[in-house]
Amino acid sequence: MRRHRHITDCLLGLLGLVILLGGCGQFSQPAKPATSTSITAKTGARYIPTLFFHGYGSHASAEMQMIHAATAAGVTRTVVHATVTKTGRVIWQGHFKRGDYHPLVAVEFKDNRNTDYQVTANWAQKVITGLARTYHIQKFNLVGHSMGNITLLTYLLKRNTDRQMPRPQKWVAIAGNFNGVLGGNDTSQQQTRDQSRRLQTPPNDYRRLAARRAYFPRQVAVLNIYGELNDKTRSDGRVSNASSRSLRLLVQKRAKSYQVRKIMGANAQHSRLHDNQQVDQLLLKFLWP
Repeated sequence: MRRHRHITDCLLGLLGLVILLGGCGQFSQPAKPATSTSITAKTGARYIPTLFFHGYGSHASAEMQMIHAATAAGVTRTVVHATVTKTGRVIWQGHFKRGDYHPLVAVEFKDNRNTDYQVTANWAQKVITGLARTYHIQKFNLVGHSMGNITLLTYLLKRNTDRQMPRPQKWVAIAGNFNGVLGGNDTSQQQTRDQSRRLQTPPNDYRRLAARRAYFPRQVAVLNIYGELNDKTRSDGRVSNASSRSLRLLVQKRAKSYQVRKIMGANAQHSRLHDNQQVDQLLLKFLWP
């Protein structure tokens, strides 16, 4: 009797272990997005996702106002979340829906204060590669806020000779700090020509980007949006207008097209620009005309 009880206890223990391991497996995420529908290479070419990248110290929540504006306008019913861990692993939530050809992808970097843009550009590439492997996309759009744009520009300036990689089509840069950010919290003085004294980001970053501008992909149309508080600081309170506008020198001779739009007033403040209805309308008109 004891022997049978011992065997029964062992079997129950093994069963519990199997259940425990199965439950743990539920928390693991695939390295590429899950899909509940079959998207072939032929149909995948019709999907053009738009990827949103937040700024320094921020999160995917900063992208949601723009994403909600797009879904409310009927652009798409699909929102996918791609979270990049501190080790560079991509965790996916959601999947593309059949026939919904303009899905949105909210990207979040858990290491959201990493200013090694070669690293963050590689993370962006992992997200794009994951979409390409799963959904066979051939084209995509990009939206960045603040330092997210430095990541995107670093990625776009990489000499990508892999013809299997999808090609970027449109890029919206919002509040880009391409030539640095204002020093401290003092935005009361007008800018001088010697802006480098008031920029925290070393000018080497801009020179590094400028050195590779010949690699900017010619098929990309660019919309550069920046804010001005209209308080004589010529800035959005964090980034000078000159720094945001300096993108022109990096891309204009190569880009398919280059447009600049200035937003003015209190809602043009740096961290409010991604929640600005004027910005929403500019995105809708530019990305999904």
